[in-house]
Amino acid sequence: MEKFSTFEQKIGVIFHDKKVLREAFTHRSYINEVREKGLSHNERMEFLGDAVVELSVTDFLYKKYPHATEGDLTSYRAALVNAVTLGDLAISLGMENYLLLSKGEAKDKGTKARQIILANAFEALVGAIYLDQGYAVADIFLKNHLLGRTDEIVKNELWRDAKSFFQEEAQDRVGVTPSYKVVREIGPDHDKQFVVGVYLESELVAEGTGKSKQEAEQHAAAEGLKVKAWGGETHL
Repeated sequence: MEKFSTFEQKIGVIFHDKKVLREAFTHRSYINEVREKGLSHNERMEFLGDAVVELSVTDFLYKKYPHATEGDLTSYRAALVNAVTLGDLAISLGMENYLLLSKGEAKDKGTKARQIILANAFEALVGAIYLDQGYAVADIFLKNHLLGRTDEIVKNELWRDAKSFFQEEAQDRVGVTPSYKVVREIGPDHDKQFVVGVYLESELVAEGTGKSKQEAEQHAAAEGLKVKAWGGETHL
């Protein structure tokens, strides 16, 4: 458990129950490989943390932007809580150094699958903080580490609907309406990730990953904007 003490100092949360913190970092693959008695993976905790993140972010945005429409608030929230944002945040917090993974998963660095694992671990960490110290502390943690990104997202319009923007650009520039197709699926049925390709006729422009086909399509469109260098910033 001492290996997590540096991390606790970094995030400003000292856990009463260190086992809860360890569970947040424990991937299913580690359980299957190590088979340590009494050890649980982080999927239930991720489920809980996802709800805590959504409530905290929604409450923050509702108060911060009193004149924003429901649609805009939904877009802001989607940009804050998607796998790309949460995965990047987990990396910036150094969470990758503490993940408990199987030997095979541990070697798979720098991939989209690893980013998803990190995003899930971040949500599990929020769930762990909620279980150990309550909603108020989890909310403060999110304000300190996630919600500060809101201004950048809104200022640079990173919340804009990537699919709509990519379609507008494709039709204007090349006269083609993009199409989307599931390229492959990652993970077990209860925690499936979809990899979707965005096509201009027969050309595969880019791929995106998400917990739903819709989220994956948005990420594919955002990647397509980068690949084509259309419209400057990536819009998620």
